[in-house]
Amino acid sequence: MFVKRFNHFHIYYLWFFIGFMPVSAGEHPIGKFMVGSFSTGSLTGWKTKEFKGRTQYQITQIDGINALKADSNAAASGLFFEQRIDLQKTPYLNWRWRIENRLGSIDEQSKLGDDFAARVYVVVSGGLIFWNTKAINYVWASTSPKDKVWPNPFAGDHAMMVAVRSSADKTGTWATEKRNIRADYKQLTGEDIAYIDAVAIMTDTDNAEGKATAYYGDIYFTAK
Repeated sequence: MFVKRFNHFHIYYLWFFIGFMPVSAGEHPIGKFMVGSFSTGSLTGWKTKEFKGRTQYQITQIDGINALKADSNAAASGLFFEQRIDLQKTPYLNWRWRIENRLGSIDEQSKLGDDFAARVYVVVSGGLIFWNTKAINYVWASTSPKDKVWPNPFAGDHAMMVAVRSSADKTGTWATEKRNIRADYKQLTGEDIAYIDAVAIMTDTDNAEGKATAYYGDIYFTAK
């Protein structure tokens, strides 16, 4: 029973394994901190976590530049980058992404429809108290309206979902995002945090057994 329950948590906020892993502070340059340098063809620092089947991730060229391509066929696996990021220095998360198709008429706020063609999320580790781990999921929604916010149907308010893009946005077109993580976290949870401990991405289609293709551009933090 526990194994089945855990499998459904997916990588939403690395609930079980990030919570127990020591997080390295590393060097934190002033002004910018690169997390995903996909345009250089690099996946350095990114690790895979599989939950049900395997989403295929690979660096490929599109529109003349390198990007991370994700193909998911009724699968749920993701990539995560474990690194303590100082939000007092670089609170803004920047990324580019695009999806090639939507996932149809699913209820994204239910367990059976909790699938997204693309998601980028940040994790605040609970350390040894792993149930205190929390996350914000920024998703490209298929049916939820843009700016809709809701608690994840499996994790509750430990993993808040934010529809950054929706069905109103075109497929096959790049979109550029910038989010103030510290401000978002305070607005969604009421807590003022100074650090996050991991960034993750996932294209997942296992619950509704669909298919999706997405691309992720470079991911980095900036001061403004």
